[in-house]
Amino acid sequence: MPAPRSGRSLSPEPVIDKTVPTPGAALADVFDGATVMIGGFGSAGMPSALIDALIAQGARDLTVVNNNAGNADFGLALLLKAKRVRKIICSFPRQVDSWHFDTLYRAGKIELELVAQGNLAERIRAAGAGIGAFFTPTGYGTLLAEGKETRVIEGRPCVLEYPIHADFALIAALRADRWGNLVYRKTARNFGPIMASAAKCTIVQVLEVVPLGALDPEAIVTPGIFVHRVVAVADAQPPARSRATA
Repeated sequence: MPAPRSGRSLSPEPVIDKTVPTPGAALADVFDGATVMIGGFGSAGMPSALIDALIAQGARDLTVVNNNAGNADFGLALLLKAKRVRKIICSFPRQVDSWHFDTLYRAGKIELELVAQGNLAERIRAAGAGIGAFFTPTGYGTLLAEGKETRVIEGRPCVLEYPIHADFALIAALRADRWGNLVYRKTARNFGPIMASAAKCTIVQVLEVVPLGALDPEAIVTPGIFVHRVVAVADAQPPARSRATA
């Protein structure tokens, strides 16, 4: 056998394995005051097992970024009910079953930053893309633009919006491999891919972890470079009324 080249080690390459045994282990280092993005459009794509584990973990005074402000008595709504959220940034806080948010807001116990849905998505995407800020016509002339810089661009008045960064992103996907490559199921994708790129630490709940090479590269939506931890939750199911869209 020829001698190795100078400086070249024969030790095996380190194995990349981002899988974590339990949701609790995946969330152990979430700290008080963290900004946490939570995927989901209503209940579709909501990482309910991760949210339950976050409640059990005990972090407080969180800033949560989500499209909604919780539904009924599961997932994000339970995090609000537990009074762990100081502020929520969302686009649609007043659903018919968002009663936990409504109660907290009317009592002055939670802060709301309301963002138009398109602006919310673009502000998250901008954080992942390294964009410092952007101008958009959406919201100009409304209460949402109060105190913000405005500019007329090609004859159209626009508002300056800044990216939303996060310490953690909790998202749900259908499958992953141990490198963290993700595929989603239909509308359950929603905010997942952009949140994964906008957070310092992305934690993903999946139905199953498959061997390397089992995922079609053309079907991978979120590459593993944006994912830090993966936990399989085989029994995680959305509420019955939402399974058709999840």
